[in-house]
Amino acid sequence: MDKMRADMGGAACVVGAIMGAAKLNLPCNLIALTPLCENMPSGSATKPGDVVTAKNGKTIQVDNTDAEGRLILADTLTYADTFSPSHCIDIATLTGAMAIALGGVTTGVFSNNSELWSVLERAGGITGDRLWRLPLFTEYGEMLKSATADINNISGEPGAGSVTAAKFLQKFTECKSWAHLDIAGVMEHTNSISYLPKGMSGRPTRTLIEALKLLAIS
Repeated sequence: MDKMRADMGGAACVVGAIMGAAKLNLPCNLIALTPLCENMPSGSATKPGDVVTAKNGKTIQVDNTDAEGRLILADTLTYADTFSPSHCIDIATLTGAMAIALGGVTTGVFSNNSELWSVLERAGGITGDRLWRLPLFTEYGEMLKSATADINNISGEPGAGSVTAAKFLQKFTECKSWAHLDIAGVMEHTNSISYLPKGMSGRPTRTLIEALKLLAIS
């Protein structure tokens, strides 16, 4: 639980990236959204099996109350659509499964647009803080079916936790150039990255800024 202080790592990277873009005077219009909330037990806290309604009207069965980050991201992605963005990138310490899959070496990426993925991949190559693309096959979305709501906030089957989390988020964006970065594995120092001090890493803020630079000139 002590590492939960890093669960705001995605929001921190967004703030760092927008500050970097501003200092570099990048010629692009950016909107940064950082959904923030406290996740604590109480008498009025969400209970397993509760059904909530998202901003876009979809109902969500909450079978895992620890999968709360994707709930606020869902509303944020829906809100982001109101700006009709050319590109939409979300970033979060979303799943422990990503840390198991890729460790602390690279950030996992899910995207519905290969051109946007190419920009992100190139940015990671420039900064050295690399990204790795994972699948968004339709079958993974089938694992989120619910008997009492439009969608469940967690898979009903074991495995592929990071992929099903990304498929969940995909249900809440209409953007044709969207990418989801799961940074759970890279949120803190690991021995695989020798130049970082101990503690939380702020990764991959540099890669985000580099991607914004590439998108600005494209």
